[in-house]
Amino acid sequence: MKPGDEPKPGDEPKLADEPKPGDEPKPGDELPTLTIPVTRTLIVAGAIASRDYQDVHHDPEAARQKGSPEIFMNILTTNGLVGRYLTDHFGPRCTLRKVAIRLGAPNYPGDTLVLSGTITEVADGTAVVRIVGANGLGHHVTGTVTVSLPEGTA
Repeated sequence: MKPGDEPKPGDEPKLADEPKPGDEPKPGDELPTLTIPVTRTLIVAGAIASRDYQDVHHDPEAARQKGSPEIFMNILTTNGLVGRYLTDHFGPRCTLRKVAIRLGAPNYPGDTLVLSGTITEVADGTAVVRIVGANGLGHHVTGTVTVSLPEGTA
């Protein structure tokens, strides 16, 4: 996909598998990756949905004038995608208790974000997951998320 291209049918993001009943997460477990095409529409819609009207998230010329080669994704959209990644894996009944993420390389239109995670701790019905989101420029997002697990999974 070239920068600015919109996805074609069949390019939809691939969802991570939800755990099977009785799966016991343990430290060292790796979550399946989630691949998300970064489109201009995703960037602009995420900024609007999070009420972030900064022009660098929707106006290519303004982004260039401020030193960026293109519009780029805001942190609130990234935060939402990290949350989606975990609820896709642990199921809709999990609760995100603590999200501690840091942005790195920008997400520009036409790139692909690949989210991965590794469970680092499991205790008292919660799991701590180390998150990495990479794109063609490097690590877009890194951090940890503490998740309350649904009954029967921890």
